[in-house]
Amino acid sequence: MGMHLGNGSGQEPEVMMDINTTPLIDVMLVLLIMLIITIPVQLHAVNMDMPRLAATPAPREPVVIKVEVDAANGVRWNGQALANREELEARLQDAARQQPQPELHLRAHGKAKYDTVVGVLAGAQRHGLNKLGILGAEQFAD
Repeated sequence: MGMHLGNGSGQEPEVMMDINTTPLIDVMLVLLIMLIITIPVQLHAVNMDMPRLAATPAPREPVVIKVEVDAANGVRWNGQALANREELEARLQDAARQQPQPELHLRAHGKAKYDTVVGVLAGAQRHGLNKLGILGAEQFAD
């Protein structure tokens, strides 16, 4: 009852020099699965305690003053013709004292003199009116 092992030449088989990596890979996969299962689910939301405001005031509409310079160099304040330059200065000074400061919308006719329009702008600047808009400038584009 003999058993025959080997290649028939009577020599011992060669020793396998490579490491068997299959069990190592199996262990690594098991560890990876365990790690994935034990990590808590990440939330994509950030919980923050924001301060609460009691009541926000409603935004107020700005007060708009319309100043027009017509072709005859007459100045109108909200549609009312002004008699002279001193009356314009007095109204600009009153507007500058208001809180909040009103917006000044200036519309000049194409035939109005430059001196009159610049005088209104200089008066507004001199009295500290910062909210100034020039309307109808598209007529001067040509």
